[in-house]
Amino acid sequence: MLSDLLQATDAGGLLIIQDFASYSGRHLLKSFINAALNREEAVHVFGFEISEAELKDGLKGPNLQRLHFHDAFTDPLGWTDRPAFTVYQFNLEKLTHLVEQTSHHKPATVVIDSLSWILSHVSPPVVCKTLQQLKKGRAVRSVIGLLHADMHHIGTVGSVCHLATSVIMVAPGMKGDEAVAKITKRSKSGKVMQDEEVFSIKEDLTVMVQNKLNQTGPKQTDPEEQESDPAANLTFNLRLSDTEREAKEKLALPFVFSKEKKTALLHSGPGSGRILYEPDANDDYDQEDPDDDLDV
Repeated sequence: MLSDLLQATDAGGLLIIQDFASYSGRHLLKSFINAALNREEAVHVFGFEISEAELKDGLKGPNLQRLHFHDAFTDPLGWTDRPAFTVYQFNLEKLTHLVEQTSHHKPATVVIDSLSWILSHVSPPVVCKTLQQLKKGRAVRSVIGLLHADMHHIGTVGSVCHLATSVIMVAPGMKGDEAVAKITKRSKSGKVMQDEEVFSIKEDLTVMVQNKLNQTGPKQTDPEEQESDPAANLTFNLRLSDTEREAKEKLALPFVFSKEKKTALLHSGPGSGRILYEPDANDDYDQEDPDDDLDV
């Protein structure tokens, strides 16, 4: 699934790369930038955390001329007289204006590095509204954002990821050059697909998917996610063995009638008991009015 996301077959989506302090997702972010440039797309990077030179490190070739860096790293809060781009300019009008200036009327890919910097100075509802408007705009083909999950409240992370069509949560792998990607993808029909893959990033920023995590062995659960077994320390056994389970399935319950028992109850045979009533001479019974003896 990671390879499909790198090919970016679906337009009009929002991709969130969610990382933690244990593993940075910026290398994967640069791989998505490199893949978009190889598809001959215009890429607009709004950089808050690293400089333009550091971002372009590793990106080579003639496709680099289609990469447009909007410097929000030098003066992100607008303290100088002429800031290039500030965090307070993160709105639909300003972003669309900058993209349309250099994209030659062709939808471009917008990269935000990172959303965490913006969320630290702009309220989450405003950021979510801008992302929703941006991914639906005609000037933008797709939006890719880096989000440091351990810097925000879980509700803020959930709100941003809820807008995304795809979320990639990255974590360190077993080897030094490997990482694990937990992918959640939502289709236009509402179907949600999830996958876990082990990948590595080469020097030319190409992504090599090693294998699927569920094929390498049983999934390891974090200690915090493990639920305690309520029947682990009991003095009696609550579980059944295979023999006991088989005997239980063969046991006939008292309130469940078999076919033979139902037939015997519904169809009386010879010798079965019956109640016959013969009126007595003293019985005052009127055939025309059976209820004559009632005081009504």
